[in-house]
Amino acid sequence: MTGFEITGASGADMELIRNWADAEGWNPGDTDRFAFAVADPAGFLVGRLDGEPVACISAVRYGTGFGFIGFYIVRPEFRGRGYGFQVWQAGMKRLDGRLVGLDGVVEQQDNYRRSGFLPAWNNVRHEGRPQPEQGGPGGGAGAGVELVDAASLPFEQLAGYDRRFFPESRDGFLAAWTGLPGRTALAAVRGGRVEGLGVVRPCSGAARIGPLYAAGPDIAAALLHGLAERTPDGVVAVDVPDANAAATALLAGLGMEPVFEAARMYTGPAPRIDMAGLYGVTSLELG
Repeated sequence: MTGFEITGASGADMELIRNWADAEGWNPGDTDRFAFAVADPAGFLVGRLDGEPVACISAVRYGTGFGFIGFYIVRPEFRGRGYGFQVWQAGMKRLDGRLVGLDGVVEQQDNYRRSGFLPAWNNVRHEGRPQPEQGGPGGGAGAGVELVDAASLPFEQLAGYDRRFFPESRDGFLAAWTGLPGRTALAAVRGGRVEGLGVVRPCSGAARIGPLYAAGPDIAAALLHGLAERTPDGVVAVDVPDANAAATALLAGLGMEPVFEAARMYTGPAPRIDMAGLYGVTSLELG
């Protein structure tokens, strides 16, 4: 395999990686790469054959003890030649000594198990136009709850709330993720406390909502509807952890259909997070 090398991703590479993910049918956000670069600028690797990008992986470090693998892609015409295994080894080496998570597509899950990853739950993408009349909670978020622009709140309040659902702080990423142009971030507030947060972003296909955090299904439903109303056609997609039965029931009750699934897997015990409040994960690429 002469002529194959692995380097850090450039800005142009980040756009290329996004397009490869789109070709895989993963429907990444149009501007996700800008927030990803803030999370860990050195966390994106590209395998090049005689200078031509043929494979990629992200291996993003959070804090001192956690990491996340994503964007593990080899161009179809270069598969079966060992390039993917080389970028996989490089990504895992970068996260050596950490608890590592990933969201594995169905066809790769056996490979991830052989690499020491254990399944924790499935993230099931539900897609459609939320329909409250199909049995979900009504449009109200509950007594005393107000939906506000998340940017109107002190950022440390949002960051502290996010920490309930993620094993490490990720303030720079969260600031970019919620504030990029073209996105809407709504917070549910009651008595000065944040009781829900949702972000919707444009994609090639259905607009994606993530994260979706809520103190209960009524707040989650209100955020879903509020975010869907801010998209061109009202069609949205949410990656719902099946470990939260209330979240699965809510999306089904709102008439949204499962269209895709990936297994959340870790190299050790799953981190302790507020699973009851996690109605939609932030990103299948970065956790």
